[in-house]
Amino acid sequence: MPDVPVVLVIEDEKPIVRFLAASLRGQDYRVEVAETGAQALAMLAEHLPDLIILDLGLPDMDGIEVLDGIRGWSGIPILVLSARSTSEEKVRALEHGADDYVTKPFDMAELVARVRAATRRAQMRGETVADPIVTTSAFEIDRSSAKVTRGSEQVRLTPTEWHILDVLAANYGKLVTQRQLLADVWGPGYEGQGHYLRVHMAALRRKLEPEPGRPVHLLTEPGLGYRLV
Repeated sequence: MPDVPVVLVIEDEKPIVRFLAASLRGQDYRVEVAETGAQALAMLAEHLPDLIILDLGLPDMDGIEVLDGIRGWSGIPILVLSARSTSEEKVRALEHGADDYVTKPFDMAELVARVRAATRRAQMRGETVADPIVTTSAFEIDRSSAKVTRGSEQVRLTPTEWHILDVLAANYGKLVTQRQLLADVWGPGYEGQGHYLRVHMAALRRKLEPEPGRPVHLLTEPGLGYRLV
């Protein structure tokens, strides 16, 4: 019998905790609960969850501090569930290591889908950590040789296009913020030059997507960044 995946819910609002716990247990997850950041950090080593659902508004510390505390030693998937809905708050959480961000009020079916996707991506990363090949239904990326193929044909990319794609491939399935991409590809000081990315992403989609106007692999998360799926 396979192990039951464990979700640690870090949340102090009891009605939300009860709703999350009942819904996730109904989807065959085991649920542990921490009502404070300090309790959560103490529980982590004991329970070793497969995924964390984290509220940013905790009674003893800001959720960003909890994110930093976890990311100091662990790559456990973290889904932020918060009433903070501005793009700035979302980008801040993602840059501190969150894998996904859902705002309250939320749809439980969507949340469960995101939980499943995050745990599946984590399993894939664990299984293929040494594999330099990233494969989609439309193209294949070989990071070791800096080559991209569609079918049997190699796709010619500019150095900048390759660098963008390589950063996205290194974070396969995860949202990469616009600020991070700009800093990684162009360097510090370019964080405000979002139009650079838009131009090059459009070029990548023309070369790689079956329908560039309706991308299914090189996705934009409006106001946040990009994701390769």
